Amino acid sequence: MAIAYTWEITSLKTTTEGSNENAVVQTYWKKTGTDSVSSETGEFSGATPLSSVDVASFTAFADLTEVNVLAWIQAVVVGQYEDHVNEVILKQINEKITPVSESDLPWAS
Repeated sequence: MAIAYTWEITSLKTTTEGSNENAVVQTYWKKTGTDSVSSETGEFSGATPLSSVDVASFTAFADLTEVNVLAWIQAVVVGQYEDHVNEVILKQINEKITPVSESDLPWAS
């Protein structure tokens, strides 16, 4: 099973930090995985706070791109955290491929 992943930003929160207006301090995002064989999907929605803005590397809000913000998030969603995200997505896909249903007990009336 090969999973192809896509990321998307769903929302941003901003504040003023020093002379920087609309500095992004909180991101909301979604990572979607699609199984290449079954085409089933799973998704994980996350929230990643960002630390104080470095004045020297500040990017004006109007100049931000989704690629920029995703790079900030993907720098945080690594290691065990990324493993967890991918496991949640894979579990959702597997549950769609092989559904598990709850059954009544055979001895219950």
